[in-house]
Amino acid sequence: MRLRGNRQAGYSTIELLVVLAIAGVLAAMALPSTARTLADVRLHNDARALHNLLSLAKMRASSKFTRVRLNCDLANETFVLETFDKTAGIWVTEENPQTLNTGVDFGFDAMTKAPDDTQDVLGQAALCKAPNGDDINNTACIVFNSRGIPVDSAGNPDGNGAIYITDHETGVYGVTVSATPLVRLWWSPTSTTAWAHK
Repeated sequence: MRLRGNRQAGYSTIELLVVLAIAGVLAAMALPSTARTLADVRLHNDARALHNLLSLAKMRASSKFTRVRLNCDLANETFVLETFDKTAGIWVTEENPQTLNTGVDFGFDAMTKAPDDTQDVLGQAALCKAPNGDDINNTACIVFNSRGIPVDSAGNPDGNGAIYITDHETGVYGVTVSATPLVRLWWSPTSTTAWAHK
């Protein structure tokens, strides 16, 4: 700002418009990158939540001496930890279901191969079972027995459990459990099957 006599001279309207135009162009260039970063953060947070809850299910099964499962409702995009009440013969929800973030879905997009040393055939975990043994449609469950070993519906050790989530743009995360039981987190870009352990 320059002083002219007793008056102060400011910026002209044209100078202010030029500055605003430059700021607008820079913001427009940064917006797609910011949106992609936020989408990746949402996907990563959901993957970590699933991984942590699955690890917790394994520990709870051992500490409570009963079966515990991670129940994923594929249609409503929610997941929850459930404990089997041996006395009542029912699955009891331990807490409120968690919902996947906006833009994140259960699925594995165009992936054709499971992460190495996990599943023979790429796919979500087996359907959850009702207490009477009926399948619960649009679900995926990983069940741990009272020793913290993942098991199938017949109670046999099962190292094929996996839950996959995607945002259809940045990548696919997979949470897998082996028969040992090792819980692992995987990531691959959506454009190609290139799983990396996280």
